Amino acid sequence: MSKDLRELLQKKHISSEKLSKNHRENFEAKLQNELHGNKIKKYQILKIAASFLVLIGLGTSMFYFSNPTKKNPVEIAKIESLGSISPELKNIENYYLVSIQAEILELNQTSENKELLDGYLEKISELSGDYKLLTNQLNTEGLNEKTINALIENLQLRLKLLYQLKAQLNELKNLNKSENENIQI
Repeated sequence: MSKDLRELLQKKHISSEKLSKNHRENFEAKLQNELHGNKIKKYQILKIAASFLVLIGLGTSMFYFSNPTKKNPVEIAKIESLGSISPELKNIENYYLVSIQAEILELNQTSENKELLDGYLEKISELSGDYKLLTNQLNTEGLNEKTINALIENLQLRLKLLYQLKAQLNELKNLNKSENENIQI
């Protein structure tokens, strides 16, 4: 269906009409209107929205600063975990919590290791409670390095206990295997 332009141009008579003097300006104006006409409307809407945001921000700040009973925002914000303090501490906390969960999921409870497993999991549960108490301490006393280090050490201790539990479970398993082999011989 394609046609050769040369053939079309040879068949049609091209008139040599002169363009008006303002042809170029008129063309550029129409082109600008087509290309940027919708953007101008969008920018006007964005300007209105930005104005509302500025007004809301000014109103909020005036309310905040005019209320003398308000405390420092750092004191008001409740710290729920290490992750709410800084991104670096969030990474540390996430690493330990994921590792702890992974280790707990790998544990296999049997009748032989139930007592050992329950003892370790009870200690880990106590450490989780201590972690919550330390987090509450951060809220009451404010941020301090000692409490943050205690929180990190709590996570490390829980993971260390799980590693010890895993090692003892492996020893118990190997001991049971060797006893079973001795019985079979």
